[in-house]
Amino acid sequence: MSEITTAGIFCASSPRIDQEYFKAADELTVILVRNDITIYFGGGKYGLMGQIATRVNRDNGKIIGVIPRFMKEENWHHKNIKKMIVVNSMHERKETILNKSEALIAFPGGCGTVEELMEAITWKQLGLYTGPIIILNTKGYYDPLLTFLEKMINESFLREAHRNMWSVIEKPSEIMSAIKKSPPWSVKARTFAAVK
Repeated sequence: MSEITTAGIFCASSPRIDQEYFKAADELTVILVRNDITIYFGGGKYGLMGQIATRVNRDNGKIIGVIPRFMKEENWHHKNIKKMIVVNSMHERKETILNKSEALIAFPGGCGTVEELMEAITWKQLGLYTGPIIILNTKGYYDPLLTFLEKMINESFLREAHRNMWSVIEKPSEIMSAIKKSPPWSVKARTFAAVK
């Protein structure tokens, strides 16, 4: 994988999570800014979303929010984002982030984050998305999901080749190496998407 200029981030909106998650998010954000990568994120002001946006602004980095109209009307959006794309639905938000991003990074998060990650993997299986998908496994957060994905492969719900659709890092410092070493993927993946 060559150098990237954009990255999508899926992450938690809860402000009540362990501080170790905030620390990891902060460290990874600093690395993305240092590498001049424009971040696309869910536009929120709470939790890891808010932390990431605030840090990017503090470091004069580039960040673009994508938020559904109803969330903006609920005042959940980050006020200091210079560019905020307002969309009509959760699906459109996810689609916009996927379409704008050369790489995707899944931070720890709740149901929404996991759903976004799984749809991104599904898109990649179908050749609709071909960039790296990196899972930040802080504190072993994603261990149960990774075990489940292995079960899918072991029981032939996915092919062995599908294991190359995602990469896992334990530390934020591993992010750029993981992106560069991500196995190449193409739209031709749809030719073996089905397990027959």
